[in-house]
Amino acid sequence: VEISGHFTPIKLIQIIQYFSLCLSVSTSVSVTLQPDWSQIFSGEKITVRCEIQGGGDTEWDYEWKTPQSTSHQTHVNYWTLSVSESSSGNYMCRGRNRRDSYSSTQWSKTFTLTVSDKPQSVLTVSPSWLSPGASVTLKCEVEHPSAGWRFYWYKTVPKLSDRLYRYELLPGSDSGTEEDSYMVHGQTHTAGYVCRAGRGEPVHNMCVYNMFCVSDFPPSASLTVSPDRVQHFTSDSVSLSCEGNSTEWRVRRFPEDSYLSPCSDWGTMTGSTCNISGLNSSAVYWCESGSGQFTNSVNITGHNMILMSPVHPVTEGQSVSLGCRLKTGQKLSNNVFFYQNDKLLQNDTRVELIISAVSKSHEGFYKCQHSGKESPQSWMTVKSDSPPTTNHRVNQTENQHNDQSSPLHGQYFN
Repeated sequence: VEISGHFTPIKLIQIIQYFSLCLSVSTSVSVTLQPDWSQIFSGEKITVRCEIQGGGDTEWDYEWKTPQSTSHQTHVNYWTLSVSESSSGNYMCRGRNRRDSYSSTQWSKTFTLTVSDKPQSVLTVSPSWLSPGASVTLKCEVEHPSAGWRFYWYKTVPKLSDRLYRYELLPGSDSGTEEDSYMVHGQTHTAGYVCRAGRGEPVHNMCVYNMFCVSDFPPSASLTVSPDRVQHFTSDSVSLSCEGNSTEWRVRRFPEDSYLSPCSDWGTMTGSTCNISGLNSSAVYWCESGSGQFTNSVNITGHNMILMSPVHPVTEGQSVSLGCRLKTGQKLSNNVFFYQNDKLLQNDTRVELIISAVSKSHEGFYKCQHSGKESPQSWMTVKSDSPPTTNHRVNQTENQHNDQSSPLHGQYFN
């Protein structure tokens, strides 16, 4: 636009404002997000763009209003940031003509960014019982299953020297899989597996790590408990022994209200045996060898009243006796209640629950009550009277919110 003639300063300002208004009216400004995901999680990298339509060949500088500042300027129409929950809020932008500081576009409409905490994931296995050599399907269920997730699958190998695991990438998942399931063929012994979910380029790790053991019965490596029962009295001394084809073992536990830790943190490891001087909480225990073996897992609880129940799976047709004991040693003479899956099974003068021939219908959680006191519940597994079968138990849930967790083969993790 060419303006000629003589104008007063006030008139000149009015002319400039007029042309600036025309420019503002003739352009459309908007804030966009790349990637355009419906859910954005803390730690992800995103690109915020200021899109100007109808600006012709105008060269722009860009001014932003963000939750962190009232004014942020860039020479390009985008900026990239690693978001946190504090990045949530309203974003606006406008363009300013580089050759004319008086001319600018209108402010864009407000774009609202919501950043959520990192999602959780759960690793499950199906079927829950299978014969050695059969196939097992791993499934990684991610909270907020929005578009763009890829799944990576690993086998875990313990590294005894420094409490770490080495995660070995399973075949076919180098670039991740779009499917949230993975089939392991020919599983014959105990092993730990991990799933990881990620998205974006480069891939940003967004999941938690979950590990479970697929264990045969009898397993190639085993954990034995002394005294040989699932429930123990609070402050009882308990020994956990690892057996199998290895000279190096460690015992690990995963409490209900804490984190994964080795025997050296809460007991004394002597050879392949972990001695605990006093139980104070419920936890899952298992053994790991340097060669990558995992034993069966045992859920051990500490309480003042306990249910006497089988530690290992029982075979269909066998007779099973369940009892109830108090830490005080007081003899229970009558009025003992026995429950299966919270359903009352027996309420009479008998102090034991005797099942003459167990079947699959007897599998479940059991507990007992007496004089207002209640034992923890314990799971009783019933296996078919056929060749050895395989079961799985969830052993560990490790929250890895560290962005350094990468899909590299052989990566070590705590």
